[in-house]
Amino acid sequence: MDSALSDPHNASAETGGPANGTTRPPSTPEGIALAYGSLLLMALLPIFFGALRSVRCARGKNPSDMPETITSRDAARFPIIASCTLLGLYLFFKVYFPNKSYTGSVLKTWKTQKSKKGKTAAIQNPTTRDNHRFPFEIFSQEYINLLLSMYFFVLGILALSHTISPFMNKFFPVNFPNRQYQLLFTQGSGENKEEIINYEFDTKDLVCLGLSSIVGVWYLLRKHWIANNLFGLAFSLNGVELLHLNNVSTGCILLGGLFIYDVFWVFGTNVMVTVAKSFEAPIKLVFPQDLLEKGLEADNFAMLGLGDIVIPGIFIALLLRFDISLKKNTHTYFYTSFAAYIFGLGLTIFIMHIFKHAQPALLYLVPACIGFPVLVALVKGEVTEMFSYESSAEILPHTPRLTHFPTVSGSPASLADSMQQKLAGPRHRRPQNASAM
Repeated sequence: MDSALSDPHNASAETGGPANGTTRPPSTPEGIALAYGSLLLMALLPIFFGALRSVRCARGKNPSDMPETITSRDAARFPIIASCTLLGLYLFFKVYFPNKSYTGSVLKTWKTQKSKKGKTAAIQNPTTRDNHRFPFEIFSQEYINLLLSMYFFVLGILALSHTISPFMNKFFPVNFPNRQYQLLFTQGSGENKEEIINYEFDTKDLVCLGLSSIVGVWYLLRKHWIANNLFGLAFSLNGVELLHLNNVSTGCILLGGLFIYDVFWVFGTNVMVTVAKSFEAPIKLVFPQDLLEKGLEADNFAMLGLGDIVIPGIFIALLLRFDISLKKNTHTYFYTSFAAYIFGLGLTIFIMHIFKHAQPALLYLVPACIGFPVLVALVKGEVTEMFSYESSAEILPHTPRLTHFPTVSGSPASLADSMQQKLAGPRHRRPQNASAM
């Protein structure tokens, strides 16, 4: 998971510079301000709307839209799994492709020979080829990125379709012919049959899927930064909406573990920055600093990893659901944590701009997003309520729960009547049946 905010000023130094030996011209102050401000705004949008949609998701009755609950065990294991994945990607790109400039020069030589002779020619410099032993004819970094692009092409279309569906429903006319469909895959037969995929959708969903496919084709063919950001925003919003922490303690464990993970892989090594720049996938938001000079074809990007949005975002969404559970018609903890996120990300951008080095954004976001709401809870005397809140209790808010068992004796009819009175409340109390006693 990429969760580093990268400074494009230092991009040439970190990646060894462009292949042709040229350097990019420095960005203007206006371009820098526009890029950082746009990244901040794009980070806030999925957190705000994703948190609001997480409340409706928790109260939904459709099993396919139920959120995925993160437990304390999941939170403790997540930094370890993320570290193993990140290191694996780094070793793949650096060991299998240890020299990106060499790979590019070989592919360029092959293309030149093919254009001159009209057929595929052998790769020159066989000594270097034998030393590396790379099967360029079968695999290359370009082919790997193409495979990843196809994978994220499918995921991005689904995520973007789910994101725009509530907005698009407002534009459909009342008499729109909306038909229901169901995609069902099962395994086995008879009593052993089990569902693999059970997805229900309608005609409106198909329209949203078609519109999202246009963006997907644009991304697949051009890899344009706007298409990348549309997919990245969709992934972020879906993550905040559908990933739910079960309580505040779990959120502190998750954010604390990823705090160490982010600091180590950014400051301790160059692993995260290398993977972020080698991995062609919409796992980060980017915005060009030379937009004012080059327009939509700009190529000097500042980037923000999606982990810096989703991880604090699911914690902020948890605090919004906690606000609603207090039934005070205030969103104090949500607004506090949201303001803390703005402060933390703004501080990250400021320090990165001063030191001209990629920063682990969670280094600044985690203390702010945890510390500010806890401080407010201390002032209001609601620390116990905050840490005892269970988000899973909000999944079925209209289902009555029996908090204690009534002490009664007599016939089963008497017991059933007493339990009904406990659940229904005093307004629905009925007179006892003397004969049943």
